[in-house]
Amino acid sequence: MKRFLLTDDHEVVRSGIATVLKNDYPACEIAEATNEKDAWIALKKEEFDLVILDIHMPESDALTFTEKIKSFYPDTKVLIFSMGAEHIYAKRFLNAGASGFVSKDSGLTELRKAITLSLQGKKYISESLASLLVDSLHAKQKVNPFENLSARELEVLALLIKGNTVTGISNSLNLSISSANTYKRRIFQKLNISNLVDLIQLANLHKMI
Repeated sequence: MKRFLLTDDHEVVRSGIATVLKNDYPACEIAEATNEKDAWIALKKEEFDLVILDIHMPESDALTFTEKIKSFYPDTKVLIFSMGAEHIYAKRFLNAGASGFVSKDSGLTELRKAITLSLQGKKYISESLASLLVDSLHAKQKVNPFENLSARELEVLALLIKGNTVTGISNSLNLSISSANTYKRRIFQKLNISNLVDLIQLANLHKMI
């Protein structure tokens, strides 16, 4: 019997994944969590074959959490299922130990494929990501400048692109305004830009929005 832990702050998403799992694995057990803290409590209580994890949740650092899961529970597989841009995030999570990265735009066929491969101890890599990884091997410079950003900086970046103010970012990520400002400044420095207009143009160029 397979045991799954669905970690996503959207009830509709958890419900949809649960339906897929119950259809494909009728005898499975499914637990749910809305954030990193609750997911960790669940992991300490029982063993799971697969954790399906969103990367954008309140009070959560999904990248560090993935590394933590693989460190403490190496037999537990982690599959990322997120709206986050695959070409920005996927490589980071695969390096952190995730079995795969599935975009929420990919559809049920890809999700089912990723779940199957993950449970088999294999890696799921989409065709688009495979192509990107091949291109990066031949590039003299990094294909994407956003690879220089930390996981937290990427979260701040995503909110900046959506039009959030520093105060809004502070509230969304549970940061002090000073810390939010520091992350914004670091992002601009690393990307070698000076304003939000440049940031949005760069994000458009790399298909982040």
